[in-house]
Parts: sequence; C-alpha cells; structure tokens
Amino acid sequence: MAKDYYRVLEVSRDASVDDIKKAYRKLALQHHPDRNPGDKAAEEKFKAVTEAYEALADPDKRRTYDQFGAEGLKQQPGFGGGGFEDYGNPFSVFERVMREFGMGGFDMGGGMGGSGGGREGGANLQVKLTLTLQEIAEGATKKLRIRRRAPCTACSGSGAKPGSAPETCRDCAGHGKVQRVVQSFLGRMVTVTECPACRGEGRIVRDRCAECRGEGVLPGEETVQIRVPAGVATGHYVKVRGMGDAGRRGAPPGDLLALVEEQEDELFERVGDDIVTDVFVTQADLAFGAKIEVPTLSGKSALKIPPGTQSHSILRMRGKGLGRLNSGGHGDQLVRVVLHTPASPGGREKELLEELRKLQEKTLPPPRKGQYGFDTE
Repeated sequence: MAKDYYRVLEVSRDASVDDIKKAYRKLALQHHPDRNPGDKAAEEKFKAVTEAYEALADPDKRRTYDQFGAEGLKQQPGFGGGGFEDYGNPFSVFERVMREFGMGGFDMGGGMGGSGGGREGGANLQVKLTLTLQEIAEGATKKLRIRRRAPCTACSGSGAKPGSAPETCRDCAGHGKVQRVVQSFLGRMVTVTECPACRGEGRIVRDRCAECRGEGVLPGEETVQIRVPAGVATGHYVKVRGMGDAGRRGAPPGDLLALVEEQEDELFERVGDDIVTDVFVTQADLAFGAKIEVPTLSGKSALKIPPGTQSHSILRMRGKGLGRLNSGGHGDQLVRVVLHTPASPGGREKELLEELRKLQEKTLPPPRKGQYGFDTE
C-alpha cells in the first residue's frame, strides 16, 4: 500500500470516526501553514493529513481504501486525477471539520461559510490575529494591514488597455469550456475540458493594459477592519469575504481568513468561559471575613470573604468571565484566596506572630489524609 493513511493520522486501523476526526483536528492545527509560515514541510504535512482524513472519515471511502488502497479510491466516481472532490482546497476540509468541533470560522456577515474564490478566482489569504483576554471577553474590532493583489485601477481589473475591452472567446462562446466527442469501441464518449483558446476564462484580451500587463491585478497593501465576536479561542478563524487576492481579469476574489491566537495573560488563566486568578490575603481576612478589591477584566471589583474561609478556597464572581460565544451571557471569575506568609518577619510583627502561634497551637485540628496530589519528579 503506497500510502498508509492510518499512519499519517497516527491512529489504529480500528479507530472510530470520532477518533479520526480528533486526530485530524490535532494534526491539522499543528501543521497549519499559518502557524508555520514558509515551512514547506508543514504545508505538505497539512495536505497529507487532509487527504488521509478525507479517505478515512467517510465509511464508503474507508472500505474501498481498506480493500484496495489509495489507488482504489481513484477509480471511484468523482475522483478525478487522483484527487478528492474537496482536496483541491484542503482549507475547505479544515474549515468544515473545525465547524463540526464547534471551532469553525466566523463570517463577517455573521454566518459560517465555506472557502471563497473558485478555481479561477483569487487566492484565499491567511493572517494571524493576536487577541488579548480583554478583547476576547467582549469582542473587538481590529484593523490589520495586509498585502493582497488588488484590481488594477487603470483597466478596472479587466486586463484590457483603457479604451478597449476583452472579446468573448469564439471557441467556447464565453463559457470557458469546450466539449469533445470521441468514438471508441465503448461507444460515443463526450468529455468537457478547459477551452485552450482562452484558458478557461471565456474572454480574450487582445490589447493588454500596460500597468498590469493584462493580468487585471497589481500587488498592494490595504487596511482591513475585522470584527471579532466575544468568546473566541485559539483555533477559531474570522472570515472576511472578498478580501483575499483579487481574481485575474475580473474573476471573483478570494477571502481573508484571520486565524485567532490568544495572547497569554499575566494575571488571569482561562478555563473555558471562566477566568481564574489568585489573590493574597492576611490571616485576619480569612478568620474574621473581609471585603476586598480584586482585579477583573473590566477593572477592580469588590469581593466578600466569609469568616472562617480557608486558604486556597475558591470564591466565584458570577458574570465576570468571558462572553459566551454565540450563546450570550458571560462566564464567571474564580478567585483563589491565598494566605500570605511573611518570608522574614521582624520586630513587632514577629512578636505578634509568636504570640498568635502559642494561642493557635491548642486549636489546630489533628492530621488527616491530604486532598491534593504531589509531583515527585
């Protein structure tokens, strides 16, 4: 078997569909080109795991593969030239699987969509979108400067010299494809191929624009505004339709895919839609109770510590976490109150602590089994 798709996805031959999806998601995120800019090996690995996923995620394709291998799949209807229907654009497969995991892309129009730009359209572009926890909490609008191929202003993207216009291809009547009829011992066969005269464009430019040399596009830079919904996480992406490379000679543009990367916060740890932070307090705060100020994503807020609270107890501040993606509301902030122990007390502080120790030694509870595990390495 020339290609071992199970080995590519690092799963056993009896792996379930869910196991295959999880393995693909992990490897595709690891080797995604946006996370490995300029790394051709990572790009090839991304394409390889996508091809393997397409073969093994579908029960019918998987049975054929198990019996006949990768070559057997090529003989199935819809598999032209050894490629899968969607494999021509592995990012469309990636987007679909991310949506199945609830980690899909978010369209600027509010919906989730597939890949933009057809075969002859402009290429999709990808950029990294780094967000702070504060931006993720409520959603944000970001401006990015991107490099993209934009329509030529001199010819308005047609590729034709100003004052002239492209001609409709006579060979294909503007369809971009031609039919050929071949008579063989199997009978009459009709094939549809790209028109060689216009190379599938349906139009021919006789007098080319001097600015773009007939391409209809020119490289440039542009500022794009991206609206990010609250609650996104690393692995999500935001799609901006039509902001990829412009298509050659008026073909549809591609899309811009902004892959979200969450910036690590110095104060808060994220746990789903909740956030966790430690706050140091005195023994008096824990013993008598107290009202203290704690930092939140929206500024300082009051927190009440009940009397008799033990160190490392976790208190919940409802609604102080991150906005919930697509469902409204907010997560909570979990505050772990930690008793602060002076490293080297002296003077009056030392005297008071010595006196307190003598008083408290008589009231200490007996030893008991530990509640927490310890790392012995």
